[in-house]
Amino acid sequence: MYFYGYIFTQIPGGWLAGRYGGRRVWGVCQAMCAICTLLTPLAARTTVYFVYTLRFILGMAAGVSFPCVHAMLGRWAPKLERSKLVAFSFAGPPIGTILTFSLSALLCAYGFDNGWGSIFYLAGAGNLVWVCVWWMGTADTPSQHKRIGSLERDYILHSIGERPDQKVKTSTPWRAIFTSGPVWAIITAHMCNNYTNYTLLTSLPTFMKEVLKFDIKRNGALSALPYLCQAVVSVCVGYVADFLRERQYLSTTKTRKILQCTSFLGTAACIGTAGFLTCEQRPLAVFVICLCLAFMGFNRSGYTVNHIDLAPRHAGVLFGITNTAATIPGMVAPLVAGALTPNRTEEEWRTVFYICSATAVLGAVLYGLLADGELQDWAAPSPIEIAIDVTHHDVTVTHEKAPLDTPKGESTLDDQAQESKGKEDWTSKRGDNEETTVDDERKLQND
Repeated sequence: MYFYGYIFTQIPGGWLAGRYGGRRVWGVCQAMCAICTLLTPLAARTTVYFVYTLRFILGMAAGVSFPCVHAMLGRWAPKLERSKLVAFSFAGPPIGTILTFSLSALLCAYGFDNGWGSIFYLAGAGNLVWVCVWWMGTADTPSQHKRIGSLERDYILHSIGERPDQKVKTSTPWRAIFTSGPVWAIITAHMCNNYTNYTLLTSLPTFMKEVLKFDIKRNGALSALPYLCQAVVSVCVGYVADFLRERQYLSTTKTRKILQCTSFLGTAACIGTAGFLTCEQRPLAVFVICLCLAFMGFNRSGYTVNHIDLAPRHAGVLFGITNTAATIPGMVAPLVAGALTPNRTEEEWRTVFYICSATAVLGAVLYGLLADGELQDWAAPSPIEIAIDVTHHDVTVTHEKAPLDTPKGESTLDDQAQESKGKEDWTSKRGDNEETTVDDERKLQND
């Protein structure tokens, strides 16, 4: 029931976040998630229909999460820092999976309220704490944040091409989105990735118990280990991706294609190999599964951040569209795994992993052919006047230029060099309280 609710709020959540801000949309929906989680043990003791209702509402509330994140990153992430920021943000799901797998096994054995009930109480309480911190510490844009430094705020706004006082509500170019080849590249990559991801997420503990013969307590910790590898690798690869782009070793398009195809092909090889390993090869099996999830971590700097590359102002809606499509294999994958493993034998699990490998290879081919990493023509804003007020130096520099995001077809390496230079200039001014000289003013004008 969770996924039936989850699939309905992806696109509306992205549109609402883009229109009214992700802070409010996500904050309210996460509070609903916390309440539903806290009520689950009570519902389970009342009637199964109460549980179904809560799971449906929980799915609807959680469905806005990733679109809201992308909508906010489209307003916060400078062009040459997108990979690392998205990778760091999206390290949350595997870390949450780690905590859930590790603690759930222990709480089932030693927790209060018959063990299983304590899982929902602790998860719901933790979610409420997070909601409080979220409301106190976040803002939809750098201009609205109360504690951000002026130099940092101006650097971010200059990078993404907005003024501090700019309040523009742009219409969503639905037709251009659905006829865009690069958007379809993300859709197919997202769907192929989610098939393998949800197969492992829902079936990995079962596979480790029934094929690799791990006991339930060790099973919880070992099922979490691959997701730890995914979180660490995704963050590291995010820094590497932005380094390659900032130093102009690779364009954004080549960076996205190389990393995403590496993710798919590495995942296909690892999960195909895992199907041939038995309980007598448990250490090797755990290593291969960890390596598989590590390769999946590469996608944070591939298709996951690609929405912001193509259309930062519509990133929330784009992610809502791709995640809606990707939820379908998320719903189907556990059913397929269950249908193919009635006897829970090694041969049956091998078939499950073969299908995952095939979808990953298909995703690599389609993404490699269709993907793009540059701002699309239909998403490009008109040139704006950027006003930068350097308050610490009493200098105001006003000039006319287009945003640093360049529509498809124009020189991207020059843009990256300009963005990198602007980043270095703004960073060098942090903490500098001396009076701006004439040379400093000329340098700002040349930026």
